[in-house]
Amino acid sequence: MPLINIQVLEGRSPEKIEALMKNVSNTVSESLDAPIENVRVIVNEVPKTHWSVGGKTAKNLGK
Repeated sequence: MPLINIQVLEGRSPEKIEALMKNVSNTVSESLDAPIENVRVIVNEVPKTHWSVGGKTAKNLGK
């Protein structure tokens, strides 16, 4: 049973997250010849204050 864990920055619509989970499920199912009903996808949304790049939080990137 494939289990995919995805972390993304918060702020995307529920529709975007749902589309992501569907697309990833389909891709993993096809790539591994695994039944789609056996594919598990977990999406964790991380607050921008808890994600950093180069020592700057995502909240402050581009500033």
